Amino acid sequence: MQKIISGIQQMGIGVPNVQEVWKWYRKMFGMNVRIFEEAADAPLMTRYTGDKVHSRTATLAVSMDGGGGFEIWQFTSRPTEKATFDIHLGDLGLYACKMKSRDVKASYQYHKENGVKLLSECLQGPDGNFNYFLEDPNGNIFEVVQGSGWFKNTGHPSKCGGVAGAVIGVSDIDASLKLYQEILGYETIVYDTTDSFEDLTGLPSGNGKFRRVLLKHKQERLGPFARLFGPTEIELVQSIDRTDVKKIFENRFWGDWGFIHLCFDIQGMEALKSECESKGFEFTVDSGDTFDMGEAGGRFAYIEDPDGAWIEFVETHKVPVIKKIGWYIHLKKRKPGKHLPNWMLSAMGLSKVKD
Repeated sequence: MQKIISGIQQMGIGVPNVQEVWKWYRKMFGMNVRIFEEAADAPLMTRYTGDKVHSRTATLAVSMDGGGGFEIWQFTSRPTEKATFDIHLGDLGLYACKMKSRDVKASYQYHKENGVKLLSECLQGPDGNFNYFLEDPNGNIFEVVQGSGWFKNTGHPSKCGGVAGAVIGVSDIDASLKLYQEILGYETIVYDTTDSFEDLTGLPSGNGKFRRVLLKHKQERLGPFARLFGPTEIELVQSIDRTDVKKIFENRFWGDWGFIHLCFDIQGMEALKSECESKGFEFTVDSGDTFDMGEAGGRFAYIEDPDGAWIEFVETHKVPVIKKIGWYIHLKKRKPGKHLPNWMLSAMGLSKVKD
């Protein structure tokens, strides 16, 4: 089977209290559908957790408006550790999570009225579209951007959907393009510009000089969940004038406080593994066959980008629709690249959590 990148499945977010922050995400972004919720050990991740098996609880939440989900992740065997330094724009790794909006100005007004900590005004970026940055209660930074490729309109007052991409700090954009363009399929460069930028000035160190490259994909993504995930983008940011850049997860565990991984839903894991290895991005973790997450299952693997940011791949084998009656979507025998019917994707919304 050839490699198929279906889209961004989820952004992993390490938090000190899953239920507390998820309630905030439901109100502020509409991420209110529970795909799974599970507490278990993480024995396959010891490479990144001090060679010890640690326990955690994880909740995968999505918006039926469309976009990627959040895997909200909390250690239960140890405290969730924060970075020992303030994270600044240009530091290396997953810096901000992009959230799609139907109307960026309306989303800005909603978040302002609801007391969200806004880090910038609603301004135009280098592509001419409006965007703004905000902080969640744990200090994680989100960028609200103009969305496209919507799945449904749930009428959430935020006008937001799910994950639309990520802002990633890198030390050498040209080296990073080998992964993000060639392997992950973001072949189109929307802009590649070096300057100081008004829309970044509200961020820590955001008044410096940066090279920014925005990447998108021309072709519609294929795969069972592609219509729900929709189109996404990756923005690579390289500081030009900072001499003190740090790795965001320096001296911390996978699963600690912040954006822990960017996860892509894929098909054809063996083909992807061969391609990654041939281009210098070996799998550092590989579950092999089916990894059971209680309510969902699949094969997962990790690579690191050139600066050590964790990129996860998940080949989904089963996902719950209505757990109580044993209704699961089984994917192993489905034709690769085929979309699930809209009614089946919509049925996942039956697990919506109401506040």
